[in-house]
Amino acid sequence: MGPGNRPLDLEWLEDFLALAESGNFSRAAQARSIAQPAFSRHIRALEEWVGVDLFDRSAHPAALTAAGKRFQPLLQEVLAALEAARIKARAAHDMAAASLSFAATHVLSLTFFPRWLGSVEARLSLGPIQTISDSSQACEDLMLQRRVQFVLCHGHAGAPGRLDEAQYPMQRLSEDVLLPVAAPDASGAPLHALGGDKAPSVLAYSEASGLGRIMRAIQDSEFGKDFAPSLPVVFTAHHAVLLRTMALEGRGLAWLPMSLVSDDLRCGALVDAGAGGWRVPVDIRLYRQAAHMAPVAEALWQLVGNGADASQAAREG
Repeated sequence: MGPGNRPLDLEWLEDFLALAESGNFSRAAQARSIAQPAFSRHIRALEEWVGVDLFDRSAHPAALTAAGKRFQPLLQEVLAALEAARIKARAAHDMAAASLSFAATHVLSLTFFPRWLGSVEARLSLGPIQTISDSSQACEDLMLQRRVQFVLCHGHAGAPGRLDEAQYPMQRLSEDVLLPVAAPDASGAPLHALGGDKAPSVLAYSEASGLGRIMRAIQDSEFGKDFAPSLPVVFTAHHAVLLRTMALEGRGLAWLPMSLVSDDLRCGALVDAGAGGWRVPVDIRLYRQAAHMAPVAEALWQLVGNGADASQAAREG
């Protein structure tokens, strides 16, 4: 409330800043998507609320009076503080609704994450947990939009992702390896094998896949520049889980994480299609928001940073 107990409309404050910037009522009204007569009434109503003229209308362009010049920076601080208060209130609400929020790639949400989380919970009471499973690209989007606190994904030093480029804090939790696998024939040999006379059919990762980004970034240096062009791609997908299903059906060869196919290799449903070669070591990484998080999220990060044996427990689970 202002002089005479008159109410204040926050829209007037934004109108004031627009006019202070342009010095022209018509342009300022247009910028604010308001008809000029209504805009002029807003400015006059604000001046009545303050109790003094804020603009010298005899000047061209319209200029701030001494009172207006004093009012402008204080008003900018108030609006900035209101916006900060809104953001903090929403953040507090989100933190209360889910103390921990993770985005994990599909393959790690099915293989590594449940065991790793169980090993963490043996050391730390976590409370409510929200998990989103998606492609690597989608998980990065969620982190960049501040919609999750942590991202769990594969990584490789030779294939930095957007979170690396934006310098988000990261901890390496464990290691994995991408190895070429295929379904076996009746004799147990791979239906699609590397190193033979015939190029094998390949089941490949799409652009949205983090594992695909890694393969595309390092295959020339690891396998030679002529390697990838020589392989016919017969199927493409975001997710390693789908590529595994196609490989089990005998549709081609795929580079899949050992964490996903170890049981298949053990029982013979899939076999090594590279005779022990053409493997790509990768990290299992945890990224976090750079800003301060809920206390339980900070405690989890400290636990990871202190080298807790959670990753070892996850590998052995």
